[in-house]
Amino acid sequence: MRSLLGLCPLFLALLFGAAPALAGKRVALVLANSSYQYAPSLANPVNDGAVMAKTLKDASFEIVESRHDLSALETRRVLRDFADATRDADIAVIYYAGHGIEVEGSNYLIPVDAKLERDTDVYDQGLSLDRVLVTVEPAKQLRLVILDACRDNPFGKTMKRTVVSRGIGRGLAQVEPNSPNTLIAYSAKAGFTAQDGDGANSPFTMALSKHLTTPGLDVRRAFGFVRDDVLKSTGNKQEPFVYGSLGGEDVPLVPVKVVAAAPVAPVANPQAADIRRDYELALQVGNRPAWEAFLAQHPDGFYANLAKLQVDKIGAEQAHAAATEKAKQAEAERDRLAALGAQKDAQAKAAADAKAAEQAQLAAQKAKEQVQQQAAAAEQQRVNLAAAAPGAAPASTASPAGTSVASLTSTTTPVDLSRLVQTELGRVGCFSGQADGNWNTTSRRSLSQFNRYAGTRLDVKVASTDALDTVKSKPSRVCPLVCEHGFKADGDTCTKIVCREGYAINDDNACEKQHIAKPATAKRATAKRDDGDERPARQRRQAGGAAGGDGAAAGIAAAASAGRASGGGQIFCNGGSCRPVNRGCHLEYRGGGGPGNDANAEVCN
Repeated sequence: MRSLLGLCPLFLALLFGAAPALAGKRVALVLANSSYQYAPSLANPVNDGAVMAKTLKDASFEIVESRHDLSALETRRVLRDFADATRDADIAVIYYAGHGIEVEGSNYLIPVDAKLERDTDVYDQGLSLDRVLVTVEPAKQLRLVILDACRDNPFGKTMKRTVVSRGIGRGLAQVEPNSPNTLIAYSAKAGFTAQDGDGANSPFTMALSKHLTTPGLDVRRAFGFVRDDVLKSTGNKQEPFVYGSLGGEDVPLVPVKVVAAAPVAPVANPQAADIRRDYELALQVGNRPAWEAFLAQHPDGFYANLAKLQVDKIGAEQAHAAATEKAKQAEAERDRLAALGAQKDAQAKAAADAKAAEQAQLAAQKAKEQVQQQAAAAEQQRVNLAAAAPGAAPASTASPAGTSVASLTSTTTPVDLSRLVQTELGRVGCFSGQADGNWNTTSRRSLSQFNRYAGTRLDVKVASTDALDTVKSKPSRVCPLVCEHGFKADGDTCTKIVCREGYAINDDNACEKQHIAKPATAKRATAKRDDGDERPARQRRQAGGAAGGDGAAAGIAAAASAGRASGGGQIFCNGGSCRPVNRGCHLEYRGGGGPGNDANAEVCN
């Protein structure tokens, strides 16, 4: 097989420049309405518009038109003017923050001068979403409309219905764009409302500013990251949604610049195999000491450049972790001073420190993501090169850049790949079994769970590098924590539910008051007759009656005791007294009974 090093420099430059080429003209329009004349003002839209305008300008969009608090007439003029800019554009973006309303399945943006006294007023005073889509339709590559407008409708309670059956929905209605290469992004999916958040910006816009303009990141994946951030920040109460579809090619809003590779010598490096083996070993260890040891041994060349990117990635991750911790401490100090009622100057300084720490955290987050993408792209290209020419590797080249995420070596076996995917699925909370490399039903079910909660469509039948790349790109838990009965989720762990005294866990995993049954009342003891008294019941009753009173009862008891002593066991009673039947005699019932007429007669043999 021909050595990779014998390939022409032009081919290598194209190979290393596999990232999307610089896009053509990119234009954007940012609209934000806060100061409504006939409805309560909104706190965040103007702030959100300013953040998005800056984000798009920093991404080198050729045109970024930003306007806020427009009337209906002014909004129509701005849309008409912006349509002229989209005619020769490849990518056109419209961002809107403010009130939106859905009537009879159609969506409308609400200008600040809208009264909406009747439901039909929306047709005259609102701007239909279809009108906005017409504005971006001339763009060739991507038409993107972003609506942070899924707030509660402030006109719903006072608006008169001209027709009782006319529906006015909650949030915005689902849409399906008719034009190709068109995406419509909602801050909350159809039928749901969005939150403004506790800060100066909405959770949706904050997530957009972090991910949407990441160089080389496909716009669909960017919105996937936005969804994850918003779900996390709102406690799974708000889920952004994207309607429409694109083709199979990646469509980033900010493409990665192509970096041409330096020419390589046509002579193969005999030590390339040893260097590659050392690199793969350092990759498996994955910490800073391992990479520093590799660079000390191999300070120059292709693999050295890859190793330096890995070191930069680790440094960016550590810097982000430190910035996050500092932001938490600054926020805690601000809250502490506010709770203590400290002086205003101290509180203001603490608030400024907390704001600065938050901005530093966001900057560190963005830097970390960019370095991670560059390191992952370089690693993917190394794998591609090794697959194209096994055993060969370039002796030196410039550091490649791109956006794909990969971390496998060319010598990774299917079992190793399965084990790595299982390990990563376990890290994000989707796999609880042992990472043994056996891609069985449990593993497939785990990857399917990941698809469900991450919004991906990975093939679950086999463990693939695409699956590994996608799972590794998630920095934290994706699948929700599921605990057994009697336990509850506490962060990333399950803790046992402890009920207070008198309560027990029911089938719904909640503490329920116990109903303790009272002990059964003991049955009264019943006296048993003396087995030695074999007389018929009638005889016993007559004997007792003839004896009469307590004295007779005492006589019967004494006679019974004497009878047991003589061995007969029978007692003869008359009106006077009772005595034991003589030995060898027995009683016979003769009938009658009463004074002077004994019912029993003593008969002796």
